[in-house]
Amino acid sequence: MTAIRLVAAAALGAALMCAGAARAQDDWRTIKAERLLVIDTNKGRILVEMNPDLAPNHVQRIRELAGQGFYDNVKWHRVIDGFMAQTGDPTGTGEGSSPLPDLDAEFTIRRDPQSTFSAVARPTGAQVGFMDTVPVITQPDSYFARSYDGKVHAWATYCEGVAGMARDTAENSANAQFFLMRAAYPSLDKRYTVWGRVIDGQSVVNGLKDSPLPSGMVDEPDVMIRVRMGDQLSEAERPVVQVEDTRSTTFAARVESVRQARGADFSVCDVPINARVTAP
Repeated sequence: MTAIRLVAAAALGAALMCAGAARAQDDWRTIKAERLLVIDTNKGRILVEMNPDLAPNHVQRIRELAGQGFYDNVKWHRVIDGFMAQTGDPTGTGEGSSPLPDLDAEFTIRRDPQSTFSAVARPTGAQVGFMDTVPVITQPDSYFARSYDGKVHAWATYCEGVAGMARDTAENSANAQFFLMRAAYPSLDKRYTVWGRVIDGQSVVNGLKDSPLPSGMVDEPDVMIRVRMGDQLSEAERPVVQVEDTRSTTFAARVESVRQARGADFSVCDVPINARVTAP
């Protein structure tokens, strides 16, 4: 009987270890190659997870231009400390674009119950959380039942690392230029389309040469050497990237820890999302 008990205990221990490993694995999500934008700059690599659920047409545009090599050797022409870094203009003047037609704005979406949204705060009349890695503000889930289409209104909010599309004064004038946030800037919400978020290389974004001028135009700017989607790279070149799953219980516990530390000042922008990158 003693031997049987020892075997059973060993089997139970192994099962618990496997269960623990499975839970640990569930805390992480591997980014699909077709959603991973790889930006190699003279300062280092920036990895962006694109989110077609928020801006399908803008994601498709960047995918198309990246595949053409349009962004290769393009300057970070406008960079402002405490704000953002802008690029995507082949002329480097801030006036250039691609030959493709301008895009209609995708400032907001209709979120359905099957979306990847996970709430981290519930202020009166709203929910704040993440759709994958992008911070989002939305109407409460309770509105699903009373809406005309079974969906609710939602939009991305501009925290550090959020990727937005630049445009002229007209709302439907985005084309090729984009920017990556160096700080939170919620006044941009619902005014500029969000298409993803930096998940590795934020230090590179923050280290790009900026400008003291009000215009933000940079003298001798840094450059994007090559920009490709993950699935536009060979397997030998493609990084494997995992991020924390924002729907996991482990992430929820970390959010709660940040909330307790920040108190009344808590913001969704206070919660970084960790990444694990395996370089080729």
